Amino acid sequence: MRKFGFLLLLFVFMWAVPGYGHAASSGTQIYLDDQQLSVPSGAKAQVIGGSTMVPLRVISENLGYDVTWKQQARTITIEKDGTSIRMIIGSKTATVNGSDISLDASPLLRSNYALVPLRFIGEQMGLDVKWDSSSKSVKLYTRSSGSGNGEFTPPKSGNNRTNTGNVTAPVNNVSTGVTPVQEISFSQNRLTITTAGTVNPKAFTMTGPDRVVVDLPATAFADHFGDQQKLDSTLNGSLDIQNEADVSGIRYSLFQKEPSTVRVVIDLKHPMKYSAYNDDSNHIFVDLASKDSVYTTPDATLPDGSNDDSQTQPNSNGKKIVVIDAGHGAKDSGAVGISRKNYEKAFNLAMALKVESILKQNPKLQVVLTRSDDTFLELKQRVKVAENLNADVFVSIHANSSGSSASNGTETYYQRSASKAFANVMHKYFAPATGLADRGIRYGNFHVIRETTMPAVLLEVGYLSNAKEEATLFDEDFQNRVAQGIADGITAYLGVK
Repeated sequence: MRKFGFLLLLFVFMWAVPGYGHAASSGTQIYLDDQQLSVPSGAKAQVIGGSTMVPLRVISENLGYDVTWKQQARTITIEKDGTSIRMIIGSKTATVNGSDISLDASPLLRSNYALVPLRFIGEQMGLDVKWDSSSKSVKLYTRSSGSGNGEFTPPKSGNNRTNTGNVTAPVNNVSTGVTPVQEISFSQNRLTITTAGTVNPKAFTMTGPDRVVVDLPATAFADHFGDQQKLDSTLNGSLDIQNEADVSGIRYSLFQKEPSTVRVVIDLKHPMKYSAYNDDSNHIFVDLASKDSVYTTPDATLPDGSNDDSQTQPNSNGKKIVVIDAGHGAKDSGAVGISRKNYEKAFNLAMALKVESILKQNPKLQVVLTRSDDTFLELKQRVKVAENLNADVFVSIHANSSGSSASNGTETYYQRSASKAFANVMHKYFAPATGLADRGIRYGNFHVIRETTMPAVLLEVGYLSNAKEEATLFDEDFQNRVAQGIADGITAYLGVK
């Protein structure tokens, strides 16, 4: 009975103390921005005494921190960008830039590797920390912070819905099956339609006069559409078209209510070929080409569902394709200013629009934005826009943030060696334009510059967590100056000044 009682007590203890049973296991896997880290067998993450403990060196070095271990003092110091974190094995007090911070658990040694509390590392290195119960894995995502910044991969919400308290609310009219049309633009014989989700266009030509008609099934104008573009009370509008050799006008309207359909009409000055297609995310493109062009477009259909072999494959007509990515958006606000009034997503968008406006004046460039309003895009969608266009360069714009209000300055990040030359040129023009402290060109393992295949950079303009820089970032003259610097860097690298 005594033996039975002891086993029962042990069983109860293991269940009463969270994670006790995990500590003796082989440990969990660790992922950084969805890439599994190579972890030595003696340095597995473990749950001990209710705290998740992770190998400091494995994570910090993947983020570009310098790690110093002093055996006699049993201290670990990690440093980067003026931030210094010091921990002592067995002590629940850490020092960050001279200030003491309490830890959930004491750092400890396992097989000559220091394990430290995951929560502390996440907070100090600017990581979003997630636990994947199905694979029993620690998922770490970089985000805008003082560590090595960028955009974090958001959790999957399922069915395009977001939770607010206990209420599940539909996003972008998903529940009604109607996708909002957010923007319509035209430049250099390309019509671009931005929607809140994937829409398969139905395009066809008409004569007397010549025109290309594009119907967007199950769509309606977004609530904010009329705030940015012409749209009258009858839901009709048009773009201002001037000095176009082939096009006399662009018109759009809510063509029918049942089923809800937005129609866009390109009025032509003469017959032309065209290609209408989507990029499997939130952009629809219609490319115009002269009648003697010879190429075909897969999956392009007429309203009756038949294929039109006269349609054309999109090309840039010899122009360099530039994709500008405004980081974050909608439910993902990014960093919040120290004043609590300004959001990174708004700054990123303002900058992207200004850069686009400058670059569109160059006839040798074709410019595409991943988002042109307060829209949420997953990171893979941003990448897909650039990949589907076979873009020449990709630039993601961000504002920075840190746990320290003293952090300041400008950074340019690259991830692949093929992007380093682009980063060098961009930083040469971009950093001086800010007038802020130059924090240099850095490696950053961020999704949008890792998964793209063309030269790609992520720009951190300045720190929203610094009161002075927050005010500067939202100054109109500052934004115009920096936008010009970014544009100059792009044109210099592409050789199209």
